[in-house]
Amino acid sequence: MIAQTLVILNPHAAGGRAGKIWRGIEPLLWERLGKLVIAVTQRPEEVAPHLDAAYDAGIRRVIAIGGDGTNHALVNALADMNQRRAADPMVYGNLPIGTGRDWARGIGMPFRDARAAVEWIARAQPSPTDIGMISAPDSAPRHFLNIASAGLGGEVVKIVERMPRRPWTFLYATLAALLREPPSLLSVQLDGQPWYEGAAYLVAVANGTTFGHGMRIAPNAQTGDGLFDVVLVEGVARARIIAALQRVFNGTHLTHPAVRSARAQSISITSPTGRVNFECDGEYLPTAGAQLTVRPGLLSLLR
Repeated sequence: MIAQTLVILNPHAAGGRAGKIWRGIEPLLWERLGKLVIAVTQRPEEVAPHLDAAYDAGIRRVIAIGGDGTNHALVNALADMNQRRAADPMVYGNLPIGTGRDWARGIGMPFRDARAAVEWIARAQPSPTDIGMISAPDSAPRHFLNIASAGLGGEVVKIVERMPRRPWTFLYATLAALLREPPSLLSVQLDGQPWYEGAAYLVAVANGTTFGHGMRIAPNAQTGDGLFDVVLVEGVARARIIAALQRVFNGTHLTHPAVRSARAQSISITSPTGRVNFECDGEYLPTAGAQLTVRPGLLSLLR
């Protein structure tokens, strides 16, 4: 049994919801997980020093309570740490905060009831979990846990960042991006082989199944198979895509004639325009193109 747990808390995440949820679940966390060490953060760059200090103090479990920025920072810091200390990795757990909570949806974790999520994570066991790495010529490599996407995904993130978070925010932003933005000209290679070239609204490179507040973009994705599920939406008439949008929520869109899907370990996405808008676990990342590579079992995740 792990004696101590580091809690990374950003109380201001999700419009202050993280702090309110923390006050409601802190006694239960002490009861179910044992001794806690609380690290309060406000910026993503504050996460890594807390992890290193906790590891040196013998702590091997960290729980994140925060939004996309906190979780993204933790995944990246843990990827670096677990490469350096592969023989004794730190174990990661995430309590879902915010509007989307799509990673929790995908792994079957309770995401509407914070106390139920604590009970779930207290029973969960460490499991080797794949993560993705995105490398671009004009930015430092970064890792992602759930899904990275090119095309409309980046525009959706920009719209969401300007809006109050409501259950319908991601759907509104998706429709707005579809109506506002033309499909991108993209060249996609899978494991070094040409796969698609032309106009596309979206290329999702998925480790998890779900993004955008319940959109099951890659319903067959598995987080321990050493492969990404790649889903591409071709640049057909907007009306066809909008009419089929509801199929993404139940995962039946893969049979749509404008949708292509495949599996691969490595994906290259570039554009003749020299610019591709990516989002990476909800973080906006415009680049000149990128290589996305799966890192099998690099994260030890409570599941």
